Parts: sequence; C-alpha cells; structure tokens
Amino acid sequence: MSKLIAVTGASRGIGRAIAQKFASAGFDIVACARKMHDLEALKSDLEKEFSVSVHIHSADLSDKTQAQEFARFALSFQRPIDVLVNNAGLFVPGDLSTEPDGNLETMIGANLYSAYHVTRGIVDTMKHRRSGHIFNMCSIASFTAYPNGGSYAISKFALLGFSRCLREELKPFGIKVTSVMPGATWTDSWMGSGHPEDRFIPARDVAEAVFTAHNLSPSTVVEDLVIRPQLGDLRD
Repeated sequence: MSKLIAVTGASRGIGRAIAQKFASAGFDIVACARKMHDLEALKSDLEKEFSVSVHIHSADLSDKTQAQEFARFALSFQRPIDVLVNNAGLFVPGDLSTEPDGNLETMIGANLYSAYHVTRGIVDTMKHRRSGHIFNMCSIASFTAYPNGGSYAISKFALLGFSRCLREELKPFGIKVTSVMPGATWTDSWMGSGHPEDRFIPARDVAEAVFTAHNLSPSTVVEDLVIRPQLGDLRD
C-alpha cells in the first residue's frame, strides 16, 4: 500500500508544491484548504499526473472544531499517516500599536492553533505505531522581527516554540519533527510586490527540501530547516 501524507493549506503555494512532490514519489494525499474548488483542481491534477489517490476536505483550520474534523477525516481511511505537514497559515500586515483589533487573534488562530489541533488529532496514531514525521511550516519570521508584521511574527515565533516542544515530546516514540523556516517564497501573496520572481525562493525548492529531509534514515532528523533567497531576506 502507498504511503500517506496529510497536508494543510494544500491547494496553493508551498502546500501545493509539497503535495505535488510527494505525489510524484507515489504518496497518496489527504489535502485540506478553505476553498473546495481549489482542492478539486489539485485532486484532478495530481491524480491525472501521478495516478495517486487524493482525498480532499474543505475547512477553516483556525476554527478548533473544523481542525478536529479534518484530523478525523485524515484518519477515516484506516491507514497510517506517514507524514503530516502543518502548512495552513495567514499573513495580515500591520504594526502592533496601530493594526486593527483582532489581528493577533486571527493570526494566532490560523498559524498556531491550526497546527496544534490537527497535530493533537493525529499524533496518537503515530505514537502507537512509533513512526511518523511532522513538518511545521514556520518562517524566517519565527526568529526575526519585521516592520509591518508584528502579529504575524508573534504567531510564527509561537509556532516554532510549539514545534520544538513537540520535538522533545516525540523523540522517544521515533517520530520526527521538523520546523521549516522559509524566507520570501514566490506565491500569490508576493505577486503584487514589484519584486522580480527570481528574487524569491521557488515553492518547489521548499518542497524539495522537505522531501529530502523526510527521506533521511530513521536515526537522523533535520530539526530546523532554514531556507532563504540567495540574495537574502526581503523586508517589504
């Protein structure tokens, strides 16, 4: 039976690139995103190109109930989840002192609680099996503060903390945890920035790095995966 990977925020950008990379290696996919029509396009493309099974579920993972429902959906196929990629997230610009009320809560929900609740819903099956790999899509903003991005950075700092705590807890169970920290990556959110595409990391490169980290021997784990554009970080 093929291996199974669950990817949140899978319909576009880095999430889609990761789903595509693992599908090319024969993994079946459980994919989650907010918009069903984007998921349907993903399912059609991957199943046609790679002859794998793609199971799709629409949810807003910042909502605890919906995050828990996705975890149950991922487990409903009665198959081990070999890899979980917590990629769902949101960026809303703003300075801490002037941003609209609720910005912090919104990004904590999308960037931290989503990963927390999905992981809690799935990890017991990995612990029972004593194997699995969890990737948490953090950010360069997990350890570097940026103007006009305070609440986003706070949420990503918190996600990195969650990821590192999870790593310590899951060591005895043979479960790997990797914090992925990409810099500016060419996705829809950057397309109106005015910067040329070659100033960014291609999403496929992040996917390639994740796939390579997963394929190391069971005795080795990449704890922190930092990926930057060749010319360094972008700050606007």
